[in-house]
Amino acid sequence: MNYAVDTPLLLLLAPLALAPFLFSSLRASPVASVDAAPANDLVSRIFAMALSALGAIAVLGGLLGAAGLHMKGGRISRAAEGAEIVVLIDRSGSMNETFAGRQPSGEEESKAAASRRILSNFFSRRRDDLVGVAAFSTSPLLVLPPTDHAAAVQAALAATDRPGLDYTNIARGLGLALSMFKPGDGDRSRAILLVSDGAARIDPKVQDQLRADFRKVRVNLYWLYLRTQGSKGIYDPVGGEDDTPQAMPERHLDLFFKSLDTPYRAFEAEGPRAVEEAVGQIDRLERSPIEVVEELPRRELAPFAISAALIAALLLLCAKLAEALTRRFAGAVAMDVALIRKGGAA
Repeated sequence: MNYAVDTPLLLLLAPLALAPFLFSSLRASPVASVDAAPANDLVSRIFAMALSALGAIAVLGGLLGAAGLHMKGGRISRAAEGAEIVVLIDRSGSMNETFAGRQPSGEEESKAAASRRILSNFFSRRRDDLVGVAAFSTSPLLVLPPTDHAAAVQAALAATDRPGLDYTNIARGLGLALSMFKPGDGDRSRAILLVSDGAARIDPKVQDQLRADFRKVRVNLYWLYLRTQGSKGIYDPVGGEDDTPQAMPERHLDLFFKSLDTPYRAFEAEGPRAVEEAVGQIDRLERSPIEVVEELPRRELAPFAISAALIAALLLLCAKLAEALTRRFAGAVAMDVALIRKGGAA
């Protein structure tokens, strides 16, 4: 633990804390007869040392409080299991529909709400992940840079409930997700979790650029495909269906992902339960030993020092009041004794 102050020059006055041991704040009381004072008054000595110590605490506590005493922050590292994950969420208009392709009613969940709920539970169990959140529809949107703050991740996921546009520009979303990984973190397990219910055609030139970007970043790619009932899947066409990017954009997006020089896996989910199972598999796949660095915040100790100084000052004030009351009582007693003696003499 490292202690420091904001204004170290004030500590030059610290020797003043010795003053209570050298000078007494109580008034000296001469004793008329030496025999009236105990030879070894231990109680009085203890009280005198205690009052001196309270004076020193009052002075030193006030100085440390004024100087801004605090405990320095820092970093600690520990071994854990996790990954660096960027969640890329499709916010096109179709995500606001249910898996049956209609507007939610009653207890039904939209694809966006179901995936958001499941991802929230997923990351609540993975406290050691470094998580970033991005969304896309017509344009990509950075929601949260990669962080290990669980509350921030939950808030970012909750913020993706805003309605999106109809167009799905997945290429720009992938470009943003890739840019969120720092170049120096190659030893950490990293992944992009794409959550989408469809795809648009990616221009061949843009595909080449994405291939180059994926080669620069060592990252695993997972596509959580939220398939609407009755829509075409991402696998081989059946019958005489046209196998073109325009007719089957999801299938050709899957083929493009497979052509990337990066580990890739797709999960086709047709309901909330299937989404949970897919996320469970990703949970098991993305667990590797990592070093987690935690930031320790600065801890303010000045309030404690000032509180100690105030308590010591109050106790000294009580001692001074007790001294004044004792003197008044002793004076009254002495006057009564004098009157009694004077009356006896008369």
